[in-house]
Formats: sequence, structure tokens, C-alpha cells
Amino acid sequence: MWLDVVDLQEFYADPLGRVARRMIGRHLREIWPDVSGMSVLGIGFATPYLNAFRGEASRVIAAMPASQGVLHWPHEGPGQTILTDEAELPLPDLSIDRVVLVHAVECSESIRPMMREIWRVLSGSGRLIIIAPNRRGIWARLERTPFGFGRPYSQTQLTRLLRDTMFTPVAKRAALYVPPSRSRMVISSAPVWENVGRRWLRAVGGIISIEASKQIYAATPTLKTSKRRGYVIVPNQ
Repeated sequence: MWLDVVDLQEFYADPLGRVARRMIGRHLREIWPDVSGMSVLGIGFATPYLNAFRGEASRVIAAMPASQGVLHWPHEGPGQTILTDEAELPLPDLSIDRVVLVHAVECSESIRPMMREIWRVLSGSGRLIIIAPNRRGIWARLERTPFGFGRPYSQTQLTRLLRDTMFTPVAKRAALYVPPSRSRMVISSAPVWENVGRRWLRAVGGIISIEASKQIYAATPTLKTSKRRGYVIVPNQ
């Protein structure tokens, strides 16, 4: 079940949410240090992490599932969010170079159709990153954060999901080793926790991420639908 967009926004406005955004955001930028001239799509609630790409990418879009709800983003300038069915993205084939899924796979009610839609819109040389709660981590066991809702994953489970939906995993990583505590001391020491975790605690990070490429030799999947649903582009407010 998808989390409500208001709850997600409130979490990322909280000190603990800001720490999660910084640690995961740094993790993403290490994987994709340069997206110049590329089109980037975020699915789920990816806006806290998409801001870093806006100055480089030719286009950045946040696709928010209808069951989650949508908020205007970014705060300034034209809106770049769309409200959509998770299994019917309103984008042309091969139109996206990079896709980030955050608060998505663990909440999705139609995960395989969603992954096939991503396959359709991703370019032949495109890359996908899934960020998901680690079933072995502390964050997945506590419901005080969004990472404690939905279905947590292991690297093996995410790898199987990607391969079953015509993607090839190319790199597996973990991040968010800081405990999900609102203690000022813990929050201020987050970079230390990350450095220690990367070296000694790789299996118990709060999130796992897998980067994958598209299997371009796979047959284009066909979705059976009676009619196409409408989509909403969120206007300026």
C-alpha cells in the first residue's frame, strides 16, 4: 500500500528525514556523478533526491502514483511532477536516460507491470536505480519512518525482481547506517556512521540499492488494458 504523500513530505521536513535525504542523496551522486544532458525520472516519492540533478539534467520529472497523491515540485518555477498510474507512465518509448525508484517497490500494488513500464520508457543505454528498505536493517523494523512500511527487500530479492522484468543488475550497494533516532547526537554523527557502516557493516544498512541496465535483446512487453487512463500534470501554485 502506498504511503500518503503528506506523510512523506512531513518526514523529509523532520531532522531525521533530512539526514536520510543527505545520506541517500550522497549515495546516489556517487553512483551517478554526472547526468549532464540526460533525462531523469523519479518514481514514488523521489523529489527529495531529484533536486541534485536539476542543474545538470536536460529534464527531470517526478512521477507520483495516484494512490500516493501528488505535491507541486519544485517550489519555484514550472511544475515537474505528474500524477499517474504506476503501470501506465505517460511518456514515450525510450525517452528516459536515468530512473530512480524511492518509496516505490516496497509500496507498489502492481510491481511487475510498473517495472515493465520502466523498461519501455528507458533508453537502450539507460540505467535504473532502486532504493528499497533493507530487510536486515533497523530502519525497516521501525514504523516511525517511511522505510518501516511496505515490504522490505534483500539484495537477492531485488536482483530476482530485476532479472524477471528484463533488467540486468550491474552494482549492489547499501547506505543509511545511522540509526533511526531523533537524538541530536546521533543525527550530528551521521557521516561517521556512514563511514563506519561502509567499511564494517555493509549487510545492515537501512537501505539497499541496485543499479541495473536494460536488457535490450528482450521482447517489448505488452500490457493489456481496456483503455488508457488520464494523467494530471501538477500546475504551479
